Amino acid sequence: MVDVSKWPIFTLLSPQEITSIRKACVFGTSANEAIYITHNDEVFVFGLNCSNCLGTGDNQSTIVPKKLEALCGKKISSLSYGSGPHIVLCTEDGEVYAWGHNGYSQLGNGTTNQGITPVQVCTNLLIKKVVEVACGSHHSMALSFDGDLYAWGYNNCGQVGSGSTANQPTPRRVSNCLQGKMVVGIACGQTSSMAVVNNGEVYGWGYNGNGQLGLGNNGNQLTPCRVAALHGVCVLQIACGYAHTLALTDEGLLYAWGANTYGQLGTGNKSNQLSPVQIMMEKERVVEIAACHSAHTSAAKTQSGQVYMWGQCRGQSVILPHLTHFACTDDVFACFATPAVMWRLLSVEHEDFLTVAESLKKEFDSPETSDLKFRVDGKYIHVHKAVLKIRCEHFRTMFQSYWNEDMKEVIEIDQFSYPVYRAFLEYLYTDSVDLPPEDAIGLLDLATSYCENRLKKLCQHIIKRGITVENAFSLLSAAVRYDAEDLEEFCFKFCVNHLTEVTQTTAFWQMDGPLLKEFIAKASKCGAFKN
Repeated sequence: MVDVSKWPIFTLLSPQEITSIRKACVFGTSANEAIYITHNDEVFVFGLNCSNCLGTGDNQSTIVPKKLEALCGKKISSLSYGSGPHIVLCTEDGEVYAWGHNGYSQLGNGTTNQGITPVQVCTNLLIKKVVEVACGSHHSMALSFDGDLYAWGYNNCGQVGSGSTANQPTPRRVSNCLQGKMVVGIACGQTSSMAVVNNGEVYGWGYNGNGQLGLGNNGNQLTPCRVAALHGVCVLQIACGYAHTLALTDEGLLYAWGANTYGQLGTGNKSNQLSPVQIMMEKERVVEIAACHSAHTSAAKTQSGQVYMWGQCRGQSVILPHLTHFACTDDVFACFATPAVMWRLLSVEHEDFLTVAESLKKEFDSPETSDLKFRVDGKYIHVHKAVLKIRCEHFRTMFQSYWNEDMKEVIEIDQFSYPVYRAFLEYLYTDSVDLPPEDAIGLLDLATSYCENRLKKLCQHIIKRGITVENAFSLLSAAVRYDAEDLEEFCFKFCVNHLTEVTQTTAFWQMDGPLLKEFIAKASKCGAFKN
């Protein structure tokens, strides 16, 4: 269960009120407003109430939650907010309600009067069942069940997609390049808009000064334009930060583009990208991405449940995805985003089921459900033939060479150590590796033998990330022993660059004689021993 108390504003509530929450969203320029829905489907708001964004009918702030009677029992399914702020939401019945700041007609009611209470958005939407809403700084979008997209509000950069820069006072269908296409996902930056259609194509329009539309240029677009650089991949999810964009494909690949002042693209630098670039390539499959138009923070969750963050994190610029201890991407925004808003309407219901990935991870080395055992160094590892056949060509070939009646229940392994072989089998269940760099060398040898190319990359990443003055010569020796030429060169350069320190380690003087001579000779040619 997600702990909403990680957001400072929820510390105002009593324990009883906290436990009553089923869904919640923190919003506002300083994360000083919140809305929550109880298990009884009652809706409450509290906070600063800038621009009447609490919808209580007055402009008074409140630290005591007030009930929004108009929304109680409506079963809210999607909610988003702008910078004013204004609030737009839709219900399970497909109705859309809006209130708050309306200086640019972002409430879609045809006026610029502030909305002091929730009012249904009717124009062009009454006959539509809306399933998702999204807000930029001062514009709004609504996606219908049948894949039609509507937009309204501020349009100074074309973010409404109407073909002009005139503000749009009521919902207008976004067409042009989206005509005849079924939109399945939407997201808004501050003054830009993005959409994913059912064949995985991505379209963008609006402000593009930082390349956040991914079109290879920085010119604004008044109508939807396809992100051609993503041709050949099928995008499932799109997320927008203040001026950057993230896209997740059906293969778990992650792309980023746009502004990068705080490292929010995760590319290892702070250079803007006008076209999509793939990131987190050496990590396991990504299953969720997160960003918010009011922040420069990015987050992602992998198949095994690992959560990474990068970008602006508590005032620091994190330029590469950083592994956190969090269990969900929402916690990243609670603890590190500025302001500490929520990037989506957060569900805090208990999850009493496991995903396929979580179930596989749980059943690794389980004697109760396994139908095969490996014995390594006298220890057993319990696995499932079906999983191994699906995940590994080596085992698929091995099992096909046996007749069913001849299949052994225990397979002896003597060419690899227990930690290495267990890590390999666990990788087949989890897509992740947790080994010290010294053992990762052995796993690299196994990955080479079994033709597991992705595992080889993971091992090299672990080794390079884990090299230290103390273990550098041990890793160099292992790299030579396993004919890992790239790693051997990496370890050699590390040793040369830290020559004074590493020659004082025990590992240096315990190195195999011929190898030590070879290292000294090679290092001397580089001028490392000239002093």
